[in-house]
Amino acid sequence: MSGFMEMWDQMGFLAKAIVFVLAIMSVWSISVMIERYLKFYAARKQSREFAPAVSEALKTGNIREAIELAEQHEKSHLAKVVVAGLQEFQAHESSSDISGEIVESSRRALQRATAIGIEELKRGLGGLATIGATAPFVGLLGTTVGIINAFLGMATGESVGLAAVAPGIAEALVATAFGLFVAIPAVWMYNYFTGKMESFIVEMDNSSSELIDYFLKRRADKHGD
Repeated sequence: MSGFMEMWDQMGFLAKAIVFVLAIMSVWSISVMIERYLKFYAARKQSREFAPAVSEALKTGNIREAIELAEQHEKSHLAKVVVAGLQEFQAHESSSDISGEIVESSRRALQRATAIGIEELKRGLGGLATIGATAPFVGLLGTTVGIINAFLGMATGESVGLAAVAPGIAEALVATAFGLFVAIPAVWMYNYFTGKMESFIVEMDNSSSELIDYFLKRRADKHGD
């Protein structure tokens, strides 16, 4: 710790500013990682509870119960999509005929809810990708500045040779190491969350398709009556 403090004291203003920027990027990326992990975990957990329960409710034709279940699982990505379609369908189902327009209107509601759900899942991931891509270069900038300062110090000093610039170069390389320390977790977690998000999108699309099939079945049954 004392060695790090000594290097910090010897660093120039610009090098310290670069390390400070990297520290902010690190804190922000860690906060996004934690928030997204909790968000995705809750979405997965509630969706696993919601899917079988809403399936049972729809089998009995109880759309109101299905809507209530969706509202109880507000963190579920599936519930957010399903409730939009069910509410749209329920608003017109009381009419004497379930027309194709009603089904199409429900389809559009599902598509809108899916698009909104995707945007919610993507929140913060663009920042993680940016940090993962740029943090090494920010660290490299700090290293470059440090090495320039080390050679300038050697040029204006009495001592020459590797021993004169080694401490300055070591201090400069701290910025590169810090940049990689910030970037690597950001890239890892961005790829992790992107994979999870793609899985959630497939699940939302499948749920939308199954719900449309259910609406078409309800329409056929009503016409049969």
